[in-house]
Amino acid sequence: MLDTFYKQIPIFVTYKIGMRIVFSVVFSLFSLIVFSQETTNEKPKKSLVKTEEQKAKERSQKAPITSYKIITLDRDTTFVDTSLSIKKEYDYNYLRKDNFGLLPFANEGQTYNTLQYGLNKLSAFPEFGYKGKHFNYLEAHDIKYYSVATPLTELYFKTVMTQGQSLDAFITLNTSERFNFSIAYKGLRSLGKYINQLSSTGNFRFTTSYHTKSKRYFVNAHFTSQDFLNGENGGITTIDDFESKSPEFIERQRLEVYLTDAKSFIKGKRIFLDHNFRINSKEGNNNLLLTHQFNYENKFLEYNQKTVSSTTGDKIINRFGEAFATGGINDQVRYNRMYNKIGAAYENETLGKFQFFIDDFRFNYYYNTIFIVSNVVAPNSLNDAINSFGGQYEYQKNKWKGSFLYSNSITNQSLTTIDGSIKYKIDDKNEFSFQYQNLNKLPDHIYNLHQSSFLNYNWFNNFKNEKINSIQINAKTKWLNASLFATTINDHLYFMDESTTENVQLVIPKQYDSTIKLLSLKASKEVKFWKLALDNTILFQKVDQQDAILNLPELVTRNTLYFTNYFFKKALYLQTGVIFNYFTKYNANDYNPVLSEFFVQNNKEIGNFANMDFFINARIKQTRIFIKAEHFNSALSATNSFYAAPNYPYRDFLIRFGLVWNFFQ
Repeated sequence: MLDTFYKQIPIFVTYKIGMRIVFSVVFSLFSLIVFSQETTNEKPKKSLVKTEEQKAKERSQKAPITSYKIITLDRDTTFVDTSLSIKKEYDYNYLRKDNFGLLPFANEGQTYNTLQYGLNKLSAFPEFGYKGKHFNYLEAHDIKYYSVATPLTELYFKTVMTQGQSLDAFITLNTSERFNFSIAYKGLRSLGKYINQLSSTGNFRFTTSYHTKSKRYFVNAHFTSQDFLNGENGGITTIDDFESKSPEFIERQRLEVYLTDAKSFIKGKRIFLDHNFRINSKEGNNNLLLTHQFNYENKFLEYNQKTVSSTTGDKIINRFGEAFATGGINDQVRYNRMYNKIGAAYENETLGKFQFFIDDFRFNYYYNTIFIVSNVVAPNSLNDAINSFGGQYEYQKNKWKGSFLYSNSITNQSLTTIDGSIKYKIDDKNEFSFQYQNLNKLPDHIYNLHQSSFLNYNWFNNFKNEKINSIQINAKTKWLNASLFATTINDHLYFMDESTTENVQLVIPKQYDSTIKLLSLKASKEVKFWKLALDNTILFQKVDQQDAILNLPELVTRNTLYFTNYFFKKALYLQTGVIFNYFTKYNANDYNPVLSEFFVQNNKEIGNFANMDFFINARIKQTRIFIKAEHFNSALSATNSFYAAPNYPYRDFLIRFGLVWNFFQ
């Protein structure tokens, strides 16, 4: 080693001497250039300090913020918002939206337990299933379209638990006033604090919008490619070790888990097109339109577990029961769907918009093998074609906005949708709305057919349709925001563990033959005093059912006390405070990685623990900086009693930071 060291000394000395020579040459050239400019340039130098007139001219040349539009599939329009508010703090997470009512698992990019029923938009058509993998899966109605005066870029960055990062990059531009496209990618990699908890996900989006000069033809289209890989550890086996707060287990990878080599993977691609053509050449009080919507999507899901048996303490168990294959599990399922909707619409400025349509929905859900249940050969696929007809009415004038949709199947399947809403907006601070929905919903495919190398995870069913009847009343006022939600569910489909053996999950689908009624009241109010504010959101839920099937906490609350102020001549806007999250104890659903679904259990309660976050946020021009100490009060409790699901601990104390940065070129 000394020989190597002495051999490197001449190289080091030569490098230092060379750097000095280079620096001297650069400095001499710089001095010569400056000297020659001072002696030969007779023109007066331009001041680097901009005058008020120059600043005013630059401001007048900038496009207003209303020139940067965000448009939904339903043609609702908002504008790009670069401000920093408490809502931006709530939206700064992996899902990029307020996740009140969702309880995240320990690692970023895993699944969420649901504390509030009714967060997801339901469709009467059968869906793929495997809902635990779809919280961050962007559906067609989640995609936004844009119209911008100049190119717009947004960068989102946030640190993760360990070994990775979360990034969402987006750019959109208009090549002309009539043509826009956008490209975006959200990627995540996080190893997590526990054994076998890796998250690696990606969401690619491409959108385009176009309309002719006469505005006779409009089109919105997008393409998405999404994939999600998760290590599945099945939860911790030694609850006592976790709850004891022993220093030995502060390093969470010392806690034993059920699965050390299992993983799940889902990917999907979608092509979507929504366009319309006005028959009359000039837009007027009466317009006749032809409409068409096309959606083609394919999905692939795999569950892989190399070692069938698990170790819990000194016992060897099969966590999911007996298996056909002893060499490892590799369950795979594929799904394709194609949807076409063709309609004609009549628009009248006084009467509103009337639309009549027919649609065609085709799907193929399949495995590459067949299996036999009770000497009956079960099919390896479900496929069908569903046709329906319907009508939709939309009205918007002055302070009123309403819509009503009716759809019914014309093929053999029983499929019905009734969806109506009405909104009355008094002013920007006061509005009221009422929504009603009645669904006769076909079962998701996972309930009717599932194949697995695990013996007890094979089934072929013919469940009845779910009947869902719900109303929602919303009031947004300057005094209080409140919503009342009531729903009645018949023939509810769910999963339940039928195992009588400890540490073994034998989860199967079931249909509840009684009625479930739910009533919930949600209220939010922000109180401001001086530079302080207290933002409160409270949710009350009450379920009426004969058996404990739909389990929800009765109370969920989020309270945020924060301070805001400007600094450095208003160049910096600062926001700092504490967020308090809490929900009452209840029998939370457990998670099954083989199915990527939550299932009903009534053996263990979670909840009744405070989750407190401290945050410091700042805005400098179009940049928002976020710093948060998550769950900082976990170190103050006598025991660890915080869970996201039975056997799945919630997140420990962690400091995370990141930013959201907008560029207007």
